[in-house]
Amino acid sequence: MTKNPIAAAAVSILALGLALGVTPAMAAKMDATIGMQLEPPNLDPTGGAAAAIDEVLYANLFEGLTRFGPDGEILPALAKSWTISDDGLVYTFSLREGAKFHDGTDFNADDVKFSLDRARAEESTNAQKALFADIASVDVVDPATVKVTLSKQNGSFLFNMAWGDAVIVAPESADGNAAKPVGTGPFMFAQWVKGDRVELDRNPDYWGEAVKLDHVTFKFISDPTAAFAAMMTGDLDAFPAFPAPENLIQFEADPRFSVIIGSSEGETILAMNNKKPPLDNITVRKAIAHAIDRKAIIDGALFGYGTPIGTHFAPHNPAYVDLTAQSAYDPEQSKALLAEAGVKDLTLSLKLPPPSYARRGGEIIAAQLREAGINVDITNVEWAQWLSDVFKAKNFDLTIVSHTEPMDIGIYARDDYYFQYGDPAFKAIMADLDKATDPDKRTELMQAAQKKIADDYVNAYLFQLPRTGVANAKLKGLWPNSPTQANDMTGVYWEE
Repeated sequence: MTKNPIAAAAVSILALGLALGVTPAMAAKMDATIGMQLEPPNLDPTGGAAAAIDEVLYANLFEGLTRFGPDGEILPALAKSWTISDDGLVYTFSLREGAKFHDGTDFNADDVKFSLDRARAEESTNAQKALFADIASVDVVDPATVKVTLSKQNGSFLFNMAWGDAVIVAPESADGNAAKPVGTGPFMFAQWVKGDRVELDRNPDYWGEAVKLDHVTFKFISDPTAAFAAMMTGDLDAFPAFPAPENLIQFEADPRFSVIIGSSEGETILAMNNKKPPLDNITVRKAIAHAIDRKAIIDGALFGYGTPIGTHFAPHNPAYVDLTAQSAYDPEQSKALLAEAGVKDLTLSLKLPPPSYARRGGEIIAAQLREAGINVDITNVEWAQWLSDVFKAKNFDLTIVSHTEPMDIGIYARDDYYFQYGDPAFKAIMADLDKATDPDKRTELMQAAQKKIADDYVNAYLFQLPRTGVANAKLKGLWPNSPTQANDMTGVYWEE
């Protein structure tokens, strides 16, 4: 038999390498497949409210003037810096020079003006149009400078510009972004196989630091059992928001995986109707808060995953104040407070929407309240009924819900909001926050706002909805927390 000379040479080279103690280098893995439970309905963050749009595209393909960091801080993005006028009304942004859209067109101040004017236009379909409501005008100073003038002070303006709904798009490609998105980010669109996956490729012409991965696939698996199987077989490299927390113990025991536990923007509360007697009495609300054992709820409803909170603010936010001790579990104190309020034989309704944290947690809370002497009538409702009966009609005593919008403590200043607080002193704090632009002053006011609603026992604050992720143990750089709805892949890499 005649030997293949090329194969023979290869064998000789391999043998020589082994003899010298040298092993052929394995090619580094340069791609990642990421699991998601929901598929986005389109791929335009400025044209849809679905969280899955940002989960694929935020910071990966599209960028705004500012962006959220992994712990919720506001960082420069397409704006490298900015100045704010003394009256807080004029923001002048210095833009990145040399940045390009993925179709090769240059990014400049005209694109910023186009994007912001489009988002705030009367006919805008932007799901978060309110983010742009205070903009009076957008003016191009020069190609690398844009001036935004507000109609009134808004200290949250830089925060608003970090939302996915505020990403910068180009007039040449904006109309086609729903199917073939064109941004300025470090990844660019490759393909969308509807019902299965979206693929992104590394952008070789990115203006900033190059990403470590050449290719990212977001694969959509709605069934928790199928998600578990895909991780176990290696079909997925990570599932940042894994849908079955009861399976996490199996991943924790397997050295092939890392379990990543963080928090989301979901403040989960036992909401109380502050205008409905006897819940209009702060002493009764305080009694309810002290009747609740947060640990038992987290263990029973979330399999131990979740962060206790004592106010309506995400623990991963740098301005967070831990106020959990102020409403610590103390059923005897609850009984004493009810007696102080002159309340006997109290029966309250508890309306529970579909999520398991609400249904499971509601049963536990009802038992805890009964221990403190408060009877509870549970009614399970569907989302449509919850929205109409609880959220809009305010026909409830108690309910459990997770508020997932970023830094949404401002809802407590709204008179018509479903739990009906609207305290004048709290509104004054929020008005001062709107005017403040100094970071230290804003932190001071945000912390005052947290303390005020905790002092008033507006609601019983339960836990921050956890972000439970699973990843290949060698895949690094995934965000543990979720300060916005994103699977940011810009810092993700494989450990050799």
